[in-house]
Amino acid sequence: MSVTVNNEHGTIEISNDVIATVVGGAATEIPGVVGMASRHQVRDGLNEILKRENYAKGIVVSQEEEGVVVGVYIIVSYGTKISEVSKNVQERVSYQLEASLGVQADAVNIFVHGVRVQNDD
Repeated sequence: MSVTVNNEHGTIEISNDVIATVVGGAATEIPGVVGMASRHQVRDGLNEILKRENYAKGIVVSQEEEGVVVGVYIIVSYGTKISEVSKNVQERVSYQLEASLGVQADAVNIFVHGVRVQNDD
C-alpha cells in the first residue's frame, strides 16, 4: 500500500514503510517516548522496544481523501505526563509528515502500549 501525492509535475507514490520510518523517527525524538511498540505484540512475538528498521510494525497508515490517518504505538517513560507526551507526538508527527513528505495528516492516533521505568545503572 502507498500514499499518492499529486502535484503540477506529476504523481509521487510514497510507500507505507517510508511513512512509518518518518513517523517513527519523529515520535522517538519527543522527550518521554522510550520507543515504539509492536501493534500486534502477541502475533509478532515482540514485547521489546522496536528498532528503527522495525518501525513499520508499530505504525498503521491508511489513506483518506485528502491525507492520511496514522496510528502510532509507543512506550512512554515512567513519571511523564502521558497526555502531554501524546499531544507532542501528534504535533511532531503531523509537522514532520508535511515538512518531509508533503503529506497532510488527517489524524494522528496515539496508542500507549506501555510505561517503562528507566534504570540509571
